[in-house]
Amino acid sequence: DGLATADVADGDGAAAISIFRARPLAALELRTFERHPLGSQAFMPLSGRPYLVAVAPAGPFDPAAIRVFRASAQQGVQYARGVWHHFLLVLDAESDFLVIDRTGPGDNCDEVALAPEAWIRVLV
Repeated sequence: DGLATADVADGDGAAAISIFRARPLAALELRTFERHPLGSQAFMPLSGRPYLVAVAPAGPFDPAAIRVFRASAQQGVQYARGVWHHFLLVLDAESDFLVIDRTGPGDNCDEVALAPEAWIRVLV
C-alpha cells in the first residue's frame, strides 16, 4: 500500500518526479500561499536538514487557519489536492527535495498573496 498515494490522474494528469533546491530566506515571512486543485504534491527531504511546513485547509483561503510545523530531516510531506501551502521553507542552508507532482493539461496552481500588513513572520 505504501506511505502515500499520489493523486495525479484528474484530467489526464500523470506523475512527475523532480528534484527541487530550496534556499533559505533572509527573513522567514509567509507572504504567498498556493494550492493544486488537480492533484496532490509531495516533498521528501534529501539533504538531511529540518525544514518548515506552512499549511492551511482546503477551501476558501483563511489566513487565521494557517499552521506552521517543523519537519524533521527524515520526514516527508504530501499536500492533498486543494490544500493551501507555502513554498518550501528551509532554515539555514540550501536543501534538496524529491518532488512528486502532477503534470498534464489544466491549471493546477492557484496562488494567493497576503497584503504586506498581513505577512506572518515565523520565529524559530
